[in-house]
Amino acid sequence: MKLVRIKHDSLTEPRFARIEGEEVYPLPAGKWFDERESGHGNERLPIGEVTLLAPVVPSKIVCVGRNYLEHALELGNKMPDEPLLFLKAPSAVIGNGQKVVLPPDSQQVEHEGELGVVIGRRAHDITDEEDPLTFVLGYTCLNDVTARDLQRKDVQFTRAKSFDSFCPVGPWIVPEVNAGNVTVTTRVNGSVKQNGRTSDMAFPVPFLIKYISRVMTLNPGDLIATGTPAGVGRLKPGDIVEVEVEGVGLLRNEVYEKPIRGDN
Repeated sequence: MKLVRIKHDSLTEPRFARIEGEEVYPLPAGKWFDERESGHGNERLPIGEVTLLAPVVPSKIVCVGRNYLEHALELGNKMPDEPLLFLKAPSAVIGNGQKVVLPPDSQQVEHEGELGVVIGRRAHDITDEEDPLTFVLGYTCLNDVTARDLQRKDVQFTRAKSFDSFCPVGPWIVPEVNAGNVTVTTRVNGSVKQNGRTSDMAFPVPFLIKYISRVMTLNPGDLIATGTPAGVGRLKPGDIVEVEVEGVGLLRNEVYEKPIRGDN
């Protein structure tokens, strides 16, 4: 089963939905995935007739920096003793097939392919007795697009990470994935640029969820970007960037250059 967010001519607004085989089952309007309900509504749509949107509308995107040793080294950074957390604006989210737009403010925008973790139920101050993975709805592909020159200039990460379109996510959420040992691969124009395994993370997914929940409450639909393997690189107009997570799927976006203000 795949969990998605869709639009369709028969629906008055975007809906969350389940894909089962070649059919899509929209949830009722305003409804979020509920682990207590295994069924779905009466509506059923052919998969070829729906448009897939970004599968999440998060209240926040919590990112983890330098979670792979080789990535930290390639940027000249030491590994942190604790997870290095930062936030990415929810308005940066786009879906599979939508445009990554290069802003004129930056001359060095780079890809960062990652495993994305989608929270399924409220997680606050998770105890040592609780299993952090029980708070997970599922997993998705994520590209933490970054204006590297602005990241270095600003020191803190907000501007460099939060331009509109700088968080491609999708194409769907898969509930059952061995998040501790899957391959994360990023390709640009078909050429592999990043290829790592989540088993190489300094801080694995369960640890991250519990750690973050003790800092801030995680709400259903919130998104955790778990860090990127080595091999980040610059994007240019016309590039096709793909992030593939083993057992999840493939996220594909084309890169465009944003016209300078005042240009026709």
